[in-house]
Parts: sequence; C-alpha cells; structure tokens
Amino acid sequence: MRKRHIKSLVPVAVVSAAGLGAAMPSAAATSAHVVRPGQSIQKAVDAARAGDTVVVMPGTYRETVLITKPNLTLRGYGDRTVIRPAGKNPHSVDACAKTGSGVCVLGRAGRTVDGVSVDSLTVSGFKKNGVWASWTDRLSVRRVISEHNGVWGIAQERSTRGVFTGNIARANGDAGIFVANTVDEEGGATDTRGTELQDNTLTDNRIGFTARRVRNLSVHNNTFTANCSGVFVVGDEGRPQAGAMTIQSNQINDNNKYCAKTERLPAIQGSGIVLTGAADTRVRSNTISNNVGATPLSGGIVLFKSFVGTKNTGHTISGNVALGNKPADLANGDTGKGNTFTANVCTKSTPAGMC
Repeated sequence: MRKRHIKSLVPVAVVSAAGLGAAMPSAAATSAHVVRPGQSIQKAVDAARAGDTVVVMPGTYRETVLITKPNLTLRGYGDRTVIRPAGKNPHSVDACAKTGSGVCVLGRAGRTVDGVSVDSLTVSGFKKNGVWASWTDRLSVRRVISEHNGVWGIAQERSTRGVFTGNIARANGDAGIFVANTVDEEGGATDTRGTELQDNTLTDNRIGFTARRVRNLSVHNNTFTANCSGVFVVGDEGRPQAGAMTIQSNQINDNNKYCAKTERLPAIQGSGIVLTGAADTRVRSNTISNNVGATPLSGGIVLFKSFVGTKNTGHTISGNVALGNKPADLANGDTGKGNTFTANVCTKSTPAGMC
C-alpha cells in the first residue's frame, strides 16, 4: 500500500516542482506524464488521456506537438524548455508539421477541442507559427515565449473564449498574437465569446496584435513596443462587422519598425492602434507614445477606412494619453458615423479639435 501511495504522488510532486503556480486536480482524476531531453513530447501527448498533464523538463526538443484531446495541459519550464523544428528528415510529419507550426491544438467543424492549456514553453524558429489553434474553445496559452517564427507567434482561428496571458511574442514575421475568424475563407466576423489578451509583451513583430474579422474580445494591460504597428483591428464588408471589443490600459510605445507594403496593405511604421472597417470598439485608458512614421497608417490612434471601403462606425476613443506620436496623436481619416473622441490627452489631432 505504501509503495502504491508514493507512486501516485510522484507525478503531482513533479508538476508542483515546476513552480508555475497552477492548481492541479487530484491524482485520482488525472495523471502527469514527464518528458525529459531525448524523449518525445508527442509520444507523451499521445499516451495521455483527456485531463492529463504533460510536463516537459528543461531541454531542447526538436519536434512538433499536435494536441487533439480536450482538457490536456502541456507545461514546461519557460525559457528552459525549448521546442524547435525537427531536422530536414523528421521521423514523422503530422498535421501540425504540415502547417509549419510548433505546437498545434486542432479540432474540426462540429467537434472543437476544449479546455487545452499550453503553459511555460518556448517555441522558436518554425516556418509559420509558434502556437497554432483551430476549432478550439477555452484554449489557454500562458507564459509562452514564441519567437523568430515565420508568420504568427501565437494564433487562433474558428475559436472561442481563448485566454492569452503573460506571453512574450517577439521577432515573428507577422503578428505576435493573431486572432481571426478564418485564415482561408471570406465571411462575417466570428463572435469569440470573450477571448482575452492580458499582460502579454509583444515586441519586434510586424504587428503586435492583429484582430481580423472577429468580435467580442478584451485586450488589456499588455505592452506593445518596437513593432511596425502595436494593435491592428481589421474589418471588411462581411456581416456581422468586426469590432465590439475593448482595448484598455495598454502600453503602446515606440512601434517604429518599418514594414514594406504587401498586396493587402501599404507600408506600416509608427502605428499605435489602427482600426479599419470595424464597429463599436472601446479604446480607453491606454498610454500611446512616440509612434512615429510617414505612412497612411502612422499615428497614435488611427481610424482608417478599410481597403475594401468599409467604414468605421460607433467607436469610443476616451481617456487615453497619446503624446509624441507623428503625424498625429489622434487621426480620424474615416467618414463613418458615430465615432467619438472624448477626454483624451494629446497634442495634435487630424482633423484638429479632438485633443
């Protein structure tokens, strides 16, 4: 009896030793699978059951990780647990590897993968994305470092109620964090049912955070710096319209990296928050400073008609401190109705009179 009791406690003790602060279910309900350098994370994930935890010990692991089971937790030791691409001839190519991503959480239409947690890992150097999720509900990505990936650092599509907290996304080819309705189809904005970004640091990406054709998000207490643009909310002619989100209490400073134009967008530099073709978004109590550029999207807070002609409507821009941004701290280049600017601290606005 004593031997069995000690064995049952080992996985829980190992997880607690990670010092990451997450509460663990009882040993009777779940099991922990420990992966050490030289072992396969994917094999541990495959062996796990819904509700289990896979603990990845410090080391470098050259593989992709595909999660399709609900309520699974993948947890490492922050910058000491690093996932990098496999060599030129990997032993297997799963659905995650085919996306060019490092860690994938993949459901499908009519069968989302729910309650997965990815915690305290570093994902670096993948062709496309560090962490990629599709068809998920209540995905949690916390304390992940996602860097030097070709497209997005952390991304979700076709998903609801995601939580992205305390992550660092830096030097990724496109957005540090990306939330979209879909990436391969046109359509109206997805209601994310309260997806939340909090306490993330997004730096040296093309764009810190992009919300594309989605609604009902909260973006608060994050730091955006040294990107081409800090926050980019993208809408278009689809219905329902993108927006209905809150962008609040963020630090958005010195996003002065230069990004050349693409087929979809002009050059970007010196953009704090850009809203294009969106509606009913609250931008309040942010500090937005020293975002400087000479592109059509440059400035502190910029309202810009979408590139398919959809206008911004119903936004409330209030209580922000926007200083040192050029060509203007506040810029409304749109003719949409119902956009209000109130109680902001700024020096220059276009048109004049909004400071």
